Parts: sequence; structure tokens; C-alpha cells
Amino acid sequence: MDLTPGDDTCVFTSKETALLHFPREKGKEKNIDDDDRAAKERKVGMDETVAEKRAVWDSKCDYIMSLLGYAVGLGNIWRFPYLCYKNGGGAFLVPYFLMLFFVGIPLFLLEVSMSQFCSTGGVTIYSVCPALVGSGFASIITNIAVHSYYSLLLSYPLLFIFHSFTETVPWGTCGNWWNTDNCYLIHENFTSMNVSEPDENRTLVSSADEFFHRKILNITGGIDETGDVMWNVMATNIFVWIIAFLCIFQGIKITGKVVWFTATFPILMLLILLVRGVTLPGAVNGLRYYLYPNFEKLKDGQVWAEAATQIFFSLGPGWSTVITMGSYNKFRNNCLHDAVLIPIMNSSCSILAGFVVFSVLGFMAHEMGTTVDKVTAAGPALVFITYPEALSMMPLAPFWSVLFFAMLFFVGLDSLFVSVEASIASMLDRFPWLSKWRIRVTAAVIFCMFLMCCSCTLQGGMYILQLMDWYTSSMALLCVCLCEVFIFSYSYGVGRTIRDIQMMTQKHVNYYWYFCLLFVTPMLLIRLTEGFTHTSSWGPLSAERRAQWKEYCNTRPLRHKLLHPDCKPLKSTSYQLVSQTQKF
Repeated sequence: MDLTPGDDTCVFTSKETALLHFPREKGKEKNIDDDDRAAKERKVGMDETVAEKRAVWDSKCDYIMSLLGYAVGLGNIWRFPYLCYKNGGGAFLVPYFLMLFFVGIPLFLLEVSMSQFCSTGGVTIYSVCPALVGSGFASIITNIAVHSYYSLLLSYPLLFIFHSFTETVPWGTCGNWWNTDNCYLIHENFTSMNVSEPDENRTLVSSADEFFHRKILNITGGIDETGDVMWNVMATNIFVWIIAFLCIFQGIKITGKVVWFTATFPILMLLILLVRGVTLPGAVNGLRYYLYPNFEKLKDGQVWAEAATQIFFSLGPGWSTVITMGSYNKFRNNCLHDAVLIPIMNSSCSILAGFVVFSVLGFMAHEMGTTVDKVTAAGPALVFITYPEALSMMPLAPFWSVLFFAMLFFVGLDSLFVSVEASIASMLDRFPWLSKWRIRVTAAVIFCMFLMCCSCTLQGGMYILQLMDWYTSSMALLCVCLCEVFIFSYSYGVGRTIRDIQMMTQKHVNYYWYFCLLFVTPMLLIRLTEGFTHTSSWGPLSAERRAQWKEYCNTRPLRHKLLHPDCKPLKSTSYQLVSQTQKF
């Protein structure tokens, strides 16, 4: 026999080699074979035991509540209502729901189904394509980096709640030590200014604006002026992290129960605030601005891009959170149903938040004798300046203020601790030897995230927060999602992916999911990724060469950017020859 390495017949284990050179009795050979078989069975049994020991949700409702609490965040309150008003009111719901069904829901299904199929977290799921396992680490790093400063946004509502336990809310007056001579009450115009007569050259600042920037933040003039630590912000931030630790230190056994309160309480508060808002004078005008359709806006491509962006960042694919939460499902769970239910519930909460916000803004405009568009704001300014101004005009303002900021705190809290839990669980899946020290690992991760956030508690911390928010997540998450779609639609194959879902759920997967995962969703994701398109700065450095290049391109248009220049456009174009001296 030719015992060459390339011959499969001569590949022996060490035990087989020993038997070859040192023959044993027939009975002993049989015993050794039995021992090998028993050892393999024990190993398989151990693997199955490990798989069975992985935590699963006590009930499907725990899973639904966890993902709903994660998906419904601060962006649903301060971003969606303004986008809807800005981009055509009710007409904005057309691109919004189209992007929901062609981008949000397919991505949601992909992450939930594949993690449920292999029962693994946001890093180890990439064993399907080891070359792109860095995408998993990228999602974990992004998740930790973003939610380290996200906790600071939960500190501000706590401070507003603390200052609301007074007879009148402090941002409703101008006679406080933090107010300047430029302070004024928006519903009383100049009558409450700290100066006897208004100056046309003076920049007026509302009392709520000064309360947030001068009392809560005590903000400096720029990022180069870091200032001192704001101990009130530091203390509330520590409190936020303690609450987050208590919600996740034992994994989903605690998380799945806490979310029953943190996910439902904000919705209950939204309903209460809605009832109060629609009964205020002027609320109808606010709702008209919010929902009145302007279908001309749909001709603007930016409207469609903003709808897709809102869906993408609201549902939260790419953070590894959806993947990790889905990995705790039972194998036969109907993830097809979940992938539709949770995104629709999330969108419904966004629309509900819009009713709450604009009913109160309508009341605010009515009290000021102006139009709604004059008082509308977006982002943190909406919930920390504009909405408090409106609350200060209501009867029993401290009571409604406590309800609103409590709602805001719990809306963000479950998004925070569910995301941190996902990051920790993904690390434990990748390094299972750490599982026996889970509580210590959780404490260490939260402590590191707290340290990362400490710079944001300085007087100039808001500038640092905005810098981190601008450059940390957007492009990274889009790239992670593109990698996910590439892996399961092209590398592993969309056919295999759908076959696995059908085998797992024992239900037929229709062609809607097939075409979305194969064509529609990847193309829309690429369209969203502005970093893949060249900027206006691209081109020759020399101004003269740049002018020649632009003239050359204008006289020789392409039929498509992927086609050879010899493929002329459909419409005949007169080409002008460029002299040899002008070529570059």
C-alpha cells in the first residue's frame, strides 16, 4: 500500500496508528471501537446539553416587549413628528410605509430568523461567512460607543423631573439666578424681560432655553472650553447606569420582566398626554399641520431618503440587538409573524407620538397668537426646550411635566439596557469561558461605558456628545447591514436562507421576502449609503485641469456610469473633439 499523504486510505488517528504497529487481541479491538463510539456520543451529548442550557424567553410576550421597548426610543418622540410635518404631513406616510415594508421589515426578518435558526449572538452568527466576522465586532463596538453617551440623554429628563416638584415650573419664569437680561417668556413677549425696554439689537432667548443651557448644562462657549464637571448631571448619569445594571445583570430572566413596565408605561403616558393635548385650545391647528397632506413633496427625492433613514434607525438593525434577542427564541417560533408585528407596532408608536407633540404645539401657537410652524423644532430641542415651554402654559404644569419627562426617561431606558444586554450576550457567545463570571463582566462593561461618558458630563460635554453622535454610528451601521444582506442573500444564498426559515418555522415563505432580500433591500441600502458616492471635491486638484475635465464630461455624457464610454446615450449628442493640447 502506498502510504502517501494524499491517499485517504492512509490517514490514521494516533490510536489507529498504534493499533497498526501494535496489534491487540480481537476482543480488545472491539472494546476500543466501542470506547471511541461512546466517547463521540458523550461529546455529542455535551454539545446538545450546552445548546439546551442557552437561555430562552420565559414567554413570547417577554420577547415582544423587549424588542418593542428597544425599537421605540427617543427618536420616535423627537424626530418622526418633525419629519412628518416637514415632508408633506400625511403624504409622508406613503414613502414611510413603503420603506418600512421594503427596508425595515426584510432586515428585521433577516436578523431575527437567522439568529433564531442558529441560536447565537451578534458576533458568532458570522460563522456563516468568517471573512466578514469583523461586521459583528463592528456592530458591538458601535453599540457600546453610542449607548455610552446615550445614557446622558436619559439624565436630562431626571433633572427636569427633579425641578418639576415645585408650585410652578422653574423654566416658566425669568427671575431666576441663571436667567440673563435677554430672557423672555414666549407667551408674554417683552413683559417678563429683565430689562425695562426691549433692544432691537439684543438676541432674545426664551426662559426654557436658558433653563436647559444655563441651568441644566451650564454650557460653555465651544468645544475648546471643556469647563468643570456638572455634578448634577454626573449624579443622575450614575443613577441611570445603576438602573441599567440591575435590569440586565442576570440576563433575559430579569430583562424579560422589567420591559413589561418600561415598554408599556411610556405608551400609557403617551395616551394620557394625548387625551390632555387634544382637549387644549388650538390643538386642532397643530394636528392639521402634522397630518395635512402635501403630495407635491413626494416629488422630492430627499423626502424618500429621510423616510428610509427614519425606518432604518428606528427599528435598529445592525446593532446586534435584534440578533441577540432573536437568538433566545424557541427554534419553532414563528419569526415571520414577529418580523411584521414589531415594526408595525413601532411605527404606530411614532405616529401616536406625533399626535401628542403637535396637539400641544398647536396649543402653544394658539397661546402665542402665531402659527404652528413658528414654534416647531426638531431633535433634542423639541423635548428639552419647545415642549417644556408648552407645558409651562398649561394648568397644573408641574404635574404634566413629571408625566412627560417620566415617559421620556422610560422610553430611552429600555432601549439602553436591552442594547447593552445584547452587547454583553454577544461577547459571552464569542468567549463562552466568560459566562461563569457574567455579573462581573456586566459590571465591567457598564463601568467602562460610564467612563466613556464622563467627558460628556463637563460643561462643554454637549459639544463632545454631538461630535460623537455625528461620526460614530451612521456609516458603520449601514455597512454592517449591507454585509448582512450580502452574506445571507449572495454568499450563503437567499435560497438557502429561505429554505432554513421554512424548515425552522414549518411555514411557506412567499416571494415578497425573496425579492426584497435579493434585490430591493440591498439596492435601497446602497442608495442610503452616501459614502459610496463621490463628493464635489473629487476631481483634478488644479483648477485649470478641473475645468477641462468638467468640459470633457459634459461633451461626452455616459449612458450609464457602469457602461463603457463607447456605449453612446440614447439621444444623439454632438461630440466636440478636444485638441491634443487640451487632453489630460
